[in-house]
Amino acid sequence: MMNEIVTTLLASVPFIGALLCLTVWSRSDYVKQTAIVMTIISLGATIALSPFLTVPPEGFLLLYLLPLAACVSILGQPTHETHRSAWVLTLVFLGLGVTILASHGVVGRLALLVLFGLVIGLLSRHHSALWPMSWWGIGVYGLGAVATVTSTMTEPPISTIASVLACAVLLPLVPLHSGYFTALTRLPGNLPSFIVVLFPAVGLQHGLVMLTPMLPNNVAVTIMGLAVFGAIYGAVRALAQSRMRLLLAYSSLSLFSMLWWFAAAAGITTAWASVFVGAVSFGTSGLLLAWQVIRTRYGDDVDPQAVSGLASTMPRFAVLLSLTALAVMGLPPFGVFSGFMGLLLTSPIASPSALFVILLAWLATSWYILDAVQRLLFGQQRPDLPITDLQQSEFAALLMVVLIVIALGVIPAGLLGPNIVALSPNDIMGPFAWNK
Repeated sequence: MMNEIVTTLLASVPFIGALLCLTVWSRSDYVKQTAIVMTIISLGATIALSPFLTVPPEGFLLLYLLPLAACVSILGQPTHETHRSAWVLTLVFLGLGVTILASHGVVGRLALLVLFGLVIGLLSRHHSALWPMSWWGIGVYGLGAVATVTSTMTEPPISTIASVLACAVLLPLVPLHSGYFTALTRLPGNLPSFIVVLFPAVGLQHGLVMLTPMLPNNVAVTIMGLAVFGAIYGAVRALAQSRMRLLLAYSSLSLFSMLWWFAAAAGITTAWASVFVGAVSFGTSGLLLAWQVIRTRYGDDVDPQAVSGLASTMPRFAVLLSLTALAVMGLPPFGVFSGFMGLLLTSPIASPSALFVILLAWLATSWYILDAVQRLLFGQQRPDLPITDLQQSEFAALLMVVLIVIALGVIPAGLLGPNIVALSPNDIMGPFAWNK
């Protein structure tokens, strides 16, 4: 009972913030300021009231990151009247996300169903000549909604399979990744930079964490195969992308597929999964915000290859973009590296060959992210392009992203959750350990 009361209190803060934004609708700057303040209040309330919630196996890390992600995404968006609805919707999504993460009962499933319905409605409305209607992506979210209802009304093993399908829609796994891609490319304003954190967090904590101990062996093996294929598929498809948002979508698909492989191989999801998901999501969100800086100055349909040589003319942007890219590439001391190593040291390796493929996909992902950033910053300078370095709000948003991914990389293991246990080398390698 106490858990549901605290969940209601935490969810009410962003919902009240959305209503307050409507009262100052005529002033875009007031709407943005109100939304930012309410995300900060939501973060404070979450920290203060989380001791009264039931502690999940992976801890409260993702619950803390959601208000931060909402604040960063709103802060990094330029102030304009066309972005007001996106700021309000960010608060609505935050309220739904907090409800889903804090409540594991019927209330959480109802909030998840509302989340699917809201995304379907937004995707049906928001499309353009550059990003046309994607019925396949909308259909995938429809499948997620049906799977959520099915998992609520049925018993295992049907409910388990249905929950896995809903989880695979949110935490993208081939072949149900189209919805995730559609949301990142079609949703308006700052929503993609928040959705990229919200959806994987919900998919992990409300689905994968609870499902992995109950997965039948044949289902786990199937997920491992799809995860290896998804890691390769995302890395290869990203190499052929000329649109930055699609490149980032495929790179995050490749990285999230690695998490699916570890979870299915181990049969349990530890708090290191939260670190990995949080770091990948926040790093991708930061790159989306950095690309928003370019879009604000040169247009939504700008070709990434047409913009280059920004390091000398936009030094603050160059430094923060470089650090964010290094974080997503998985270099220490950032959270992606710590999360991956934590997963590696707490999960038995069922197949060294599959792990080798996973590592190759990681290297490929790092290479094309580095290549894209290098072209933007160190290519041939374009004197014909207007150059304006980061505004204060843009600088603050990107700086917050860098600090958060660094914090995720150096956070002590004891603060993550109750189940951080390192395996011995024999446990990790299992039957594949080399004997002299």
